[in-house]
Amino acid sequence: MLGAALGSVLPWRAAPGAFMWLAITIAGMSMWRLAREWLDAPRARAAALLYALNPYNLVLAYYRSDFAELLAVAFLPLLIWAALDAMRGEWRAVVRLAAIFAAVWLSNAPAAVIATYSLVIVFVVGCLLGRSLKPLFMGGLAMAGGFGLAAFYILPAAWEQRWVQIEQVISPDLTPAQNFLFSKTNDPEFVLFNWKMSAIALGMMLVSGIAAVFVARRKQEFRELWWTLIVLGGAAAAVMFPASWFLWRLLPELQFIQFPWRWMEVLALTFAIFGAAAFSEKASWRATWIMVAVAGAAIAVSAAFTIADTWWDPDGVPVMMDSIQSGQGYEGTDEYAPLGCDRLDLPGNPDDTTRPREVSAKPAPAVQLFDPDSGDLKSADGIRPEVKEWSAERKIISISPAGPTTVSLRLLNFPAWAVRVNGRAVRADSAPDTGQILIPISTGRQEIEVRFRRTRDRTVGGAISIVSAVVLLGFALRLRSSPAPRPQD
Repeated sequence: MLGAALGSVLPWRAAPGAFMWLAITIAGMSMWRLAREWLDAPRARAAALLYALNPYNLVLAYYRSDFAELLAVAFLPLLIWAALDAMRGEWRAVVRLAAIFAAVWLSNAPAAVIATYSLVIVFVVGCLLGRSLKPLFMGGLAMAGGFGLAAFYILPAAWEQRWVQIEQVISPDLTPAQNFLFSKTNDPEFVLFNWKMSAIALGMMLVSGIAAVFVARRKQEFRELWWTLIVLGGAAAAVMFPASWFLWRLLPELQFIQFPWRWMEVLALTFAIFGAAAFSEKASWRATWIMVAVAGAAIAVSAAFTIADTWWDPDGVPVMMDSIQSGQGYEGTDEYAPLGCDRLDLPGNPDDTTRPREVSAKPAPAVQLFDPDSGDLKSADGIRPEVKEWSAERKIISISPAGPTTVSLRLLNFPAWAVRVNGRAVRADSAPDTGQILIPISTGRQEIEVRFRRTRDRTVGGAISIVSAVVLLGFALRLRSSPAPRPQD
């Protein structure tokens, strides 16, 4: 939605850069909000800069161009800020945490799984520090509220996995086991990329560890934050190595993160805050300059390392837009293809799927005839198809066959498509191999309407989100109108 909004007011060529700039700016502001409660103003600003420009953000922006994950990472400091307040029993923080948690889930699912486990770790640490279960209770309420707010997305995303080939998300090359730090395979390009990620992760671990040693002498100044970051950073580092494989197989949904080095999202928190906190007024000038040199060198080296061989291409989004506007569409991914669909067999699909489609390629016909005996598609010129409407959620086609036949549309068959022929509901089938929608029709003029309907899971998810929003808003207004507690004598 953010990308679409930017594309509505900016040229598409400028939208990717604007998105990255905005996400990195939000990341810096989020970290500043967290750090200013624990550090003085100069060090809070330093933490904001270190987090905004941390090596993993540079990887996301310049190497992976992962817009969704970069936006989710921008919210993580706010998530920890609200979680620490909730740990101390602040009810207003419960509402804030629920809203921020929902924002992460609505930004990027793998980052949201990381955020969910990170919050659990934070609240367990809070219970141990306070010797009370209250942090876990408060955190559980906030997370439940966040899940409720994002239910309009989470519930359909979970339920509709049975419609698609979601197991392709963890196909052999994408499993955590193949993507631990310093993995080795027979693919030189994969090894090169993995070792780049590994070098960046190891560098962030070293800088965070060195900074934590400098800060340890002053940990009583921000005891909760220090222990939270130590445990979070340690856990993030541990799950990047093969010894943690049993956890990836044991913990629910953890494998859908795919790449263990994604936990650099969390490691970046320790990198920024410990790095900034190490610049203490009480520290000797030598120690301060050592930390400045180490942090600066880490960012400079990782930036040069990443940008020198970047995959960044500002033309990617305009090319995709042109492909959509030309009617050709865009290349999908295996995990979101419907059951029984091999996207390589789709009409008009290029042989080389590793490269973006050329805009000049001829789009597949909107309407074709299906031969059930051979399983082949053939031209529909003989039935004079007339496309009256072809939008994202509604297709209307008028045709006049000489006899009963089966029509195939340039559309993959998902259960949410409702098909009507001359006003009567018709059960659609799927073409073998391609999964294209097949519609049986009879003789004479036929008007086919295919509409993407709201399925029950989407309705229930939306209702949960509305109820959750009303409850949280009412609770927030109640807290706002309540008198502030009087200080104790």
